Amino acid sequence: MNHFGRALSIQIFGESHGSMLGVLIDGCPPGIALQEADFLTDLKRRQAGAKGTTPRVEQDLPLLKSGIFNGFTTGAPLGIFFENQNIKSADYSKIRDVYRPGHADFVADKKFGGYNDYRGGGHFSGRLTLALTAAGVVAKKIYPQLKITAQLIEAGGSPNIEEAIEMAIATQDSIGGIVECRACHVPLGLGEPFFDSVESMLAHIVFAIPAIKGIEFGSGFAAARLRGSTHNDAFTNAEGHTATNHAGGINGGISNGNELVFRVAVKPTSSTPQTQQTYNTKTGQVESFAIGGRHDLCIALRVPPVLEAVTAIVLADLMLQTKGKASFLKERE
Repeated sequence: MNHFGRALSIQIFGESHGSMLGVLIDGCPPGIALQEADFLTDLKRRQAGAKGTTPRVEQDLPLLKSGIFNGFTTGAPLGIFFENQNIKSADYSKIRDVYRPGHADFVADKKFGGYNDYRGGGHFSGRLTLALTAAGVVAKKIYPQLKITAQLIEAGGSPNIEEAIEMAIATQDSIGGIVECRACHVPLGLGEPFFDSVESMLAHIVFAIPAIKGIEFGSGFAAARLRGSTHNDAFTNAEGHTATNHAGGINGGISNGNELVFRVAVKPTSSTPQTQQTYNTKTGQVESFAIGGRHDLCIALRVPPVLEAVTAIVLADLMLQTKGKASFLKERE
């Protein structure tokens, strides 16, 4: 379904070319100062317009429709809406007959019996990361002591991001990337063993970001090439600080008080300008097909604020599960 979280839960809705999209946040504590301006920095970071991104630029102004009164959250479900205004649905008229390689067109058509909104990917579109980013803004305000930063550290297989983007533009083909996320001041003891581990919760929501194909924590896959004596993080004091952080701030599924570190792999945008071969349902033949419309050559450029947002959502949820709303309100007194 489109629901995530326990103590703090979110439900996203909408389509890429529908009239609007948004998020419903339940479990948000009362008394948090919140206004439209609080969202603008992160929403602007996620917006298109930079070199290598789609020319579709929306205003992305948040409409706070419920759960807010006199500038503060009420404790009731918080509803945030966004209007879709800059849409060109005619660009997608041809894809009703074809399955775009790499997209969800085929599975969406079969799963929903052809009733799915296929324009711009519909409900499968990266456009819905706008809702995740908005929810992340709220989550960051619940526990502002958490400092979460994400950055693109590699694009198209190169650490030189600008050079990689220029290459993608020159060749008119999309590229992927690797985004690293770090969270400081994560308290000791969040998470549970096994199914509700910090890794499990983060991986769950991270894969709600379209185009994510992999995740690794701390040393990640590099750990497979190390010896235990090298990979182990030696303790340096009674607070649990370690000399290294190969574990990425998590042991046994529980936060250990050190910096939380993980990375995600972002695939190349499926809507590449290159001509491809795909199946035409009308003719029953495999034919040459070029994807029209407006698309990112490197969607990874826009992932960092979304990754920060989903990380904040998980950590805020786990903090509320651990401390409860009563503790939150007491800290605000």
